[in-house]
Amino acid sequence: MDIERRLEELEAQGYTVIADFLDADELAGVRADLAPHLDTHAGRNNFEGFRTERVYTLVGRGPRFERIAADARVLALLDRLLQPGYLLTASQAICIRPGETVQPVHYDDSSYPVPRPRPSISFSTIVAVDAFTRENGGTEVIPGSHRWSDAEIAGAYDGRDADAPAPPALERALQPMELPAGACLFFHGTLLHRGGANRSTAARLAFSNQYCQPWARTQENFYLGVPPERVAAMTPRLQTLLGYAIMPPFMGHVTASHPLKTLRPDYVNALAQAPSIPQETPP
Repeated sequence: MDIERRLEELEAQGYTVIADFLDADELAGVRADLAPHLDTHAGRNNFEGFRTERVYTLVGRGPRFERIAADARVLALLDRLLQPGYLLTASQAICIRPGETVQPVHYDDSSYPVPRPRPSISFSTIVAVDAFTRENGGTEVIPGSHRWSDAEIAGAYDGRDADAPAPPALERALQPMELPAGACLFFHGTLLHRGGANRSTAARLAFSNQYCQPWARTQENFYLGVPPERVAAMTPRLQTLLGYAIMPPFMGHVTASHPLKTLRPDYVNALAQAPSIPQETPP
């Protein structure tokens, strides 16, 4: 993969497309591995989508999703865009059913209250399991909006009013991404985008892995979401993505120990060995 060309596209338009990210065999495997988890989590608001299913903590749901989360092409880009020790911040599958309406216009690292314009604190991938079209709810983006200021994005979803319509200026700027099955859309966390309306008669399946700076709080709490015994069997690279590492000089330690030590079978929490704490007597 031409890393330099990808970086130039990211700088110019806010996104790049890896068209051959997954082949037919991998796509079939993704479908098979996802099947047991679908029909379990309907959207609870207009942002999640009332006719959209989401499978969260995807990275903990099998070796295939572990491998994809640490894909070498994605990491090669992230190595140039984020500080060493960067983290996986979100990992989910998204199935948009027929009749779903448009998602509010938003950007993925809006949780970080740092004034815009600014460098992205996170980067996102969306992988098309089904081809993305104008009719089936394919992702829509506003090219170049990763460089916009707070004033220029006024009216975008702010995490509070999930039903607020997008201002006409943002609506006009949106461009649908028509992607073949297996393509990966890689984009800035500051890029304005949304899931489109599914006006077709079939579901549109995709999944998204997102990554953030090592000092930023992650969207998903993988320490609690992925059982430690499962993390212990993962590759060292993936363990780092899940936060089992130290950002120098000591960010991420566990009672002055490296977090990887907590994955050892004989690990005992230091507080479990401490003298019991006397309980206060109510007045």
